[in-house]
Amino acid sequence: MNAPDKFTSLLSLTREPFPASHKCVIPGSRPDLFVPVRDVQLTNGETVSLYDTSGPYTDPKVEIDVRRGLPDVRGAWIAERGDTESYEGRVHHALDDGAKNEDRDAQRLAELRAGASALQRTPRRAKSGGNVTQMHYARRGIVTPEMEYVALRENGKREWMAEYLANEERAKRVAGNPMGASIRASSRPSSCATRWRAAARSFPRTSTIPRSSRWPSAATSR
Repeated sequence: MNAPDKFTSLLSLTREPFPASHKCVIPGSRPDLFVPVRDVQLTNGETVSLYDTSGPYTDPKVEIDVRRGLPDVRGAWIAERGDTESYEGRVHHALDDGAKNEDRDAQRLAELRAGASALQRTPRRAKSGGNVTQMHYARRGIVTPEMEYVALRENGKREWMAEYLANEERAKRVAGNPMGASIRASSRPSSCATRWRAAARSFPRTSTIPRSSRWPSAATSR
């Protein structure tokens, strides 16, 4: 069994669903923009929504091939802005692939590079005089897909926290038991938990964030 086949075999062990959880996505304003989340069922019957960083590795419907790599999620976002250009990267050397002599190891290097050809992506850079940072776009009033992604991810947590802390019974559990250590702190205008509740009540009440139970495949997420 060669290395890629062995990796595929081991990878299958990580693709089973996590216990008491369901993977879904928060859709964005375009088909290739979605934020993965995992809804976890708690023992008390409640559901906690967590940002899922596992990518397609935990989706058994997605084909994972180490020879092709993962889809280029941000490639289209960057290219359509029109402020970058592709360029030739540096020349590959034998040492890059674990060899010391290009001529002596030519056959092995050729086979290795051919097998990894689908993993090679053309690098990009800002056009002359350009600035491609997210801060630069924000100052110009441009909302990029990257910004929308972060907003969807963070607002999802914000909405859940607001709902969680708005419940008085839960707030008492958050406050905990001071075990006598609150004598000195009692003169403070409010406890940390109280301030959290006040902040939570100031959050705008929005409708439930729409979720999609369908995890986009590698073909549709490009």
